[in-house]
Amino acid sequence: MQTDPIIDTIDAPRAKPSRWTSARFMFSHPLHILSLGFGSGLSPIAPGTVGTLFARVSFVVFNPHLTVAEWAVLIAVGFVAGCGFCGFTAKKMGISDPSPVVWDEIVAFWLVLLFVTPATFTGQLWAFIVFRFFDMVKPPPIRYFDRQLKGGFGIMFDDIAAAFFTLLVIALWRMTV
Repeated sequence: MQTDPIIDTIDAPRAKPSRWTSARFMFSHPLHILSLGFGSGLSPIAPGTVGTLFARVSFVVFNPHLTVAEWAVLIAVGFVAGCGFCGFTAKKMGISDPSPVVWDEIVAFWLVLLFVTPATFTGQLWAFIVFRFFDMVKPPPIRYFDRQLKGGFGIMFDDIAAAFFTLLVIALWRMTV
């Protein structure tokens, strides 16, 4: 008897959360805590968006205490270290770019916020929306980077590219206003 995959999918019970998207997995190694954005990547709905929201909140908390130079160092170190520990977590998960790994969104959105600050809440909201667009849709050349670059560097680089295009859109918008 042949079954209809669409009907089977509709009638199937909801999948149980993966063992990779659990607090137990996150706390199994300190690098997973960073890779999973201190738990923000464990969100069952839109973990990349939740990770980006975490980046915004953490930026607001730390910004009064860090200079621009200190932010630049934190972002650069976060990128380089993230290549290592995001690659480590992805390898443990057996997925090339797992959605619960959100450190890449955090570092990339910190970069965006660093360049748009000072900005109003509305300005930061638009930066968030534009960044999420580029990160989710991955228009060329971001899609190329996402598909061609592998490992931790690939995980991190496509989000830095999304941050660059976000900043480009913001700069072009500011030139016209």
